[in-house]
Amino acid sequence: MLCDAHVHFFSPRFFATLAGQRDMAPADAIRHLGWEDPESAAALADRWVVEFDTQGISRAAMIASVPGDEDSVAEAVARHPSRLIGYFMLDPTKADAENRVMRALERGVRGVCLFPAMHRYSLHDERVTRIAEVLTAFSTPASPVLFVHCGVLSVGARGKLGLPSPFDMSKGNPLDLHTLALRFPTLPIVIPHFGAGMFREALMLADLCPNVHLDTSSSNRWTRYTPGLTLEQVFETALEVVGEERVLFGTDSSFFPRGWHRAVYNQQRTALVSLGVSEAKQSLIFGGNFTRLFGAALE
Repeated sequence: MLCDAHVHFFSPRFFATLAGQRDMAPADAIRHLGWEDPESAAALADRWVVEFDTQGISRAAMIASVPGDEDSVAEAVARHPSRLIGYFMLDPTKADAENRVMRALERGVRGVCLFPAMHRYSLHDERVTRIAEVLTAFSTPASPVLFVHCGVLSVGARGKLGLPSPFDMSKGNPLDLHTLALRFPTLPIVIPHFGAGMFREALMLADLCPNVHLDTSSSNRWTRYTPGLTLEQVFETALEVVGEERVLFGTDSSFFPRGWHRAVYNQQRTALVSLGVSEAKQSLIFGGNFTRLFGAALE
């Protein structure tokens, strides 16, 4: 079983949002990027499931990647509940943030994604705490998940469209989650990309807070910020500090025609094999932990 805990769902709303910031039509933005038009949330969900069938992916977490797009992943999950888990990007500083979370959870979405550097707020902000309260109060067979992007943040589509990225990376330190993680010990917290350059801080947090998980997604180019650091060393250290039960495989796949990013899987699989990580431990990373976090697939 192979499950991907980090796939972006670039819906029509995603392209309309970016195109609007450039005062251009969504179709023009899509052509400029050289990507496929998703047509609709339903069509995109079907496209991903066909891709997962081809690639041998059992289930995946799909991330609605602009604020206000939770309905897209809710529709995708409703079409393919046995294959897809829904996440959505949220700006907790907006007045309707808590209501958006409740509405999304009621529609079957399972994860809230925070990008503090992008939206320029502190993880100590009381509004972030209120989102955690909503998540922990929501009753489901498996807990909703809080996904928090830390470290270096870049959005490839923004760069290709010539859009500025006035992010504040000082807001994305994993250590700023320490108080929240301790206050809500039953709330699973996922930090993607091994902390995206703040690996040490992510490890420190996860070591102190057993509800914190690391996802392995992307090319992990952030390793260049630590001279000589290799992907093998990243995995070896993460498994030593966090253990295999809190490491979630992800690719950061996002657009078509590229589709599912198998090269990322191949690199990570090779790294784990070279370290001599057992098949049992690899099975947790590549699928078992996903099932434990999100529950068994719905029929």
